[in-house]
Amino acid sequence: MDNDSSSRIVARLREIISTQAPGSKLPSTRALVAEFQASPVTVQKALATLAAQGLLESRPGVGTFVRAVRKARPSDYGWQSAALGSPSALPSSASTTMRSVSNEAISFHSGYPDRELLPERLVRAALARASRSDAALSRPPVAGMPELQSWFARELGTATPAGINPPSPSDVIVLPGSQSGLSSIFSGLVGRGQPLLIESPSYWGAMLAARNAGVVLVPVPSGPDGPDPEELSRAFARTGARMFYAQPHYANPTGAQWSPARCEEVLEIVRRNGAFLIEDDWAHDFGIESTPVPIAARDDAGHVIYLRSLTKSVSPAIRVAAVIARGPARDRILAQRGAETMYVSGLLQAAALDVVTQPGWQTHLRGLRQQLQARRDLLVTGIREHAPQAHLNRIPRGGLNLWLRLPDGTDLDRVSEDCERAGVFVAAGTEWFPAEPAGPYLRLNFSGPNPGAFPEGARILGQVLGQHG
Repeated sequence: MDNDSSSRIVARLREIISTQAPGSKLPSTRALVAEFQASPVTVQKALATLAAQGLLESRPGVGTFVRAVRKARPSDYGWQSAALGSPSALPSSASTTMRSVSNEAISFHSGYPDRELLPERLVRAALARASRSDAALSRPPVAGMPELQSWFARELGTATPAGINPPSPSDVIVLPGSQSGLSSIFSGLVGRGQPLLIESPSYWGAMLAARNAGVVLVPVPSGPDGPDPEELSRAFARTGARMFYAQPHYANPTGAQWSPARCEEVLEIVRRNGAFLIEDDWAHDFGIESTPVPIAARDDAGHVIYLRSLTKSVSPAIRVAAVIARGPARDRILAQRGAETMYVSGLLQAAALDVVTQPGWQTHLRGLRQQLQARRDLLVTGIREHAPQAHLNRIPRGGLNLWLRLPDGTDLDRVSEDCERAGVFVAAGTEWFPAEPAGPYLRLNFSGPNPGAFPEGARILGQVLGQHG
């Protein structure tokens, strides 16, 4: 008998069960075979389906019985409110960028590249080799595998100019993702109740980590060329802050890239104030028309704490990143890391190292640059043609996102909801501001799946904006 026969028996038995009291015995398999004119295999399949749904229970040697359905008793967790007290930081819902959507949707909201932009062949081979190595069974050092530490140090050292001491492998701490590193930096170096200067707008994950650490965020306005040096100087003087978090290259969400002159200005302000710059180089591998040169390469006095992640460029399943810091700051971060996670999976470290040291890695990055440019340009063309109300201040020279300014008075929530109903998912810019938003913005990711649908997504966005205009 086929599946249709089994489904018919399931439907009929459901009707019978609904009229029986819990514990009632059903007819034997032989009787059901005769009643439904079906094979024993088909009847057993139907009974197994109902048992898996919790409607029947089988008692070997006795028979099959209607299962008693337990009514869920409402749980009372009120006691926890008294035990936990008031939260030190308000709980935050997951970012829009972390939402999973159907394959049919046009996805502009995600924070991760589509899998076709990842080095899939290299990753699969690396994981297979790592699983057969000692890394699969041994505990790595707290600061990371020495070989991976050396790779991160060399990557930054290649950009170090003459006269500046390059970082050593011992300056590197391997992390289970850069988000974890931000939490350690904010907890270990800034501290609860202390000020942290941060670009506005800036990465939502950094703001979440800072707030969870009890850090006080101090916004510093930042535009397509980065923060205004005078505003930054005033913020340091006004707050007494000793830490500035920034993304100098292809900032998330704006795509801004600081000029070499701006990098020098900011570094000099940080030095003059005896402070630290937390340089989040999240998009180091996503250059399109430029190659980022980290500010950390120009500093050997320990003023720059450098973050570099492989999660987005290698695979979201391989959450490996590193922080490069010197002096006591490095020791405090390492102590914080040890308290939180003890060490990073040696298996993931070995796989990450394998991927980035293969000859095919550089080949992949060259192809990735071309693919990102094609996707970016396709979306820019679509926005300009179909959604001229969405103003693009500057085309980013790298990264994964476009940052669009919408007309004043635009209701971002309604725009997002209407786009979603039409099958297009966008990210409202609200969550990228550490204080009140400077205006209505959208962030669109051009590295998502199905770039062929980008023009249609832009058309739908333009249609929605026209209805709200």
